[in-house]
Amino acid sequence: MSKKICIIDRFEGNFAVIEYGDKIFNFPKELLPKEAKEGDVLKLDITVDREETEKRRKAIEDLAKDLFTEE
Repeated sequence: MSKKICIIDRFEGNFAVIEYGDKIFNFPKELLPKEAKEGDVLKLDITVDREETEKRRKAIEDLAKDLFTEE
């Protein structure tokens, strides 16, 4: 199995068009390093922010409780 890599194909407006194997997707240019250019291979390190996720889950849960609480 060949390793898939992300390559900047081109820029369109505020997006970089990224090739990933046989897939193509748009990625916000503002999230790329300023020096990124067409043809660059990207190294992505994506992590889950557990603390922020829990805060959002709790906020949504609290909103739902407020909506469905009988007065």
